[in-house]
Amino acid sequence: MNPMRFLKWFYPGMRVKRWLFLAIGGVFVFGIGAALLTVEGDVLLRLVSLVLLLGGLVSMIFGAGLMLRSLLEVVLPEGQGQDLVERVFQRRHLERGPKLVVIGGGTGLSTLLHGLKQYTTNITAIVTVADDGGSSGRLREQFDMLPPGDIRNCLVALADTEPLMQRLFQYRFAEDSALQGHNFGNLFITAMTKITGDFERAVQASSKVLAIRGRVVPSTNTKVRLAAEHEDGSVTQGETNISRASTPIRRIYLEPTGCQPTTGAIEAIQEANAIVFGPGSLYTSIIPNLLVDRMVDAIVQSKALKVYVCNVMTQSRETSGYKASDHLQALVRHTNPGIVQVCVVNTEPVPSHLLERYRQEEAFPVEPDVERIRALGYQVVAENVMNTENYVRHDADRVAKLIVQMLMGQRGRLTAGPSESGQR
Repeated sequence: MNPMRFLKWFYPGMRVKRWLFLAIGGVFVFGIGAALLTVEGDVLLRLVSLVLLLGGLVSMIFGAGLMLRSLLEVVLPEGQGQDLVERVFQRRHLERGPKLVVIGGGTGLSTLLHGLKQYTTNITAIVTVADDGGSSGRLREQFDMLPPGDIRNCLVALADTEPLMQRLFQYRFAEDSALQGHNFGNLFITAMTKITGDFERAVQASSKVLAIRGRVVPSTNTKVRLAAEHEDGSVTQGETNISRASTPIRRIYLEPTGCQPTTGAIEAIQEANAIVFGPGSLYTSIIPNLLVDRMVDAIVQSKALKVYVCNVMTQSRETSGYKASDHLQALVRHTNPGIVQVCVVNTEPVPSHLLERYRQEEAFPVEPDVERIRALGYQVVAENVMNTENYVRHDADRVAKLIVQMLMGQRGRLTAGPSESGQR
C-alpha cells in the first residue's frame, strides 16, 4: 500500500479517526481486563476486570460500527446507509430463494416479476423480441437492433434501486419534441447497444445500472419478425398487425426460421426449479419465445415445475371467445403437450363497472373451464388471482405467492402433465 495514500485516512475531516481510535482503545481495554481476569485476587479485582472487559467490548463494537457507517454515508446514496443491515439481510435471504424462469413479454410479464422478486433474486425473465410497434419498432428499424421495450419493462420491474431511477427509465418524451413517443429507457438501451456492440451485453449493463434482482435475457439475438396464418388461409406480417387482425389465428411462426436461443435462456431453463409462462398476450408475447429453435425441447426436458398463468381477460381479435382451455390448447398446439403441468386460472368475477369499460374494447372475462382443462390431462389451480384497481390484471403478490407455494409445499402432490407423446 502507498504510505501517503494510507496517511490520508488521518487527514482532518475524514470522520474516521475518532471511531478508529475508539475501536483500538477498546481492544487495549479489553486486553487489560482479560489479563487482570487471569490474576488471582479478591472480588474487587475480578469486578474491575469484568468492567474493563465489558467496556472494551462495547468500545470495539461501537467504534467499528460507527466507522463503517461513516464510510457508507460516502459510498452509498443518501439514506441507504441507515438500513444497511436490512438490505444485506434481504439480499442474502433472497439469494437462497428458488430458481425461477418466467417467459413472456408485455405488461403481463413485468407485473408478475414485481411479485416474484419479493421471494428470490434467482429470477430469469426470458423476453420476446418480436415487437415492432411504437418506440421499440422505430428504434428497431432505425438502428437495426432488437426491440428494447419489453426488455425495459422487465428491467424496471426487477429494479432494486431509487424510485427516481425507475421513473427515469419509464419516462416518455412529449409529442411536441423531436423524441416524441420515445421512452428514455429504450434510448438508453439503444445507446448502450451501440457502445457495447451487442444487445445482450447492453441489457446486462443496464441491469447493473438498475441493480435488478435477477436477470433479463432476450429469447434470441436474431432479428425476427412474427407472422400469423389465419383460419381463412390469409397471412399477416408483424406483431402490431397481428394484434389488429380480425380473422381468427390458426398458427403463428417466426421469420426467418431456424433462429437460435440465447445461451443465457437455455442455461436458465436447465437450472430452473420452476418455469412460468405468462400472463400476457398469448400469440404475441408468450408463444413467440417458444418458437425459437431448441427452446421447447429444453423446457420439456427440464425437471422444473411448469406453470401456465392464463389471462384474466380475452384480447380483442387475438383471443376473442377463448376460454381458459382454449388458451392452453393454443400454447400446446404450437409447442409440445409436455410443456405445461399446471394451469392457473382466475375464478373471481370482474366488477360490473370495469366490465363495461372492457366491453367497449371487445374484451371479456376468460371462462375458467376447469373440468375441460383436467380432461386434457393438466393440473388446475383455480383461485382469485385478480387485481381490479383501475384495471383488470393479475395480482402480482397473489400469483407470486401461489407459484412459490406450489413449488415449495405442494410439488409432490401435483400430477404431471402429458408426456411428449401426449400420454399422461
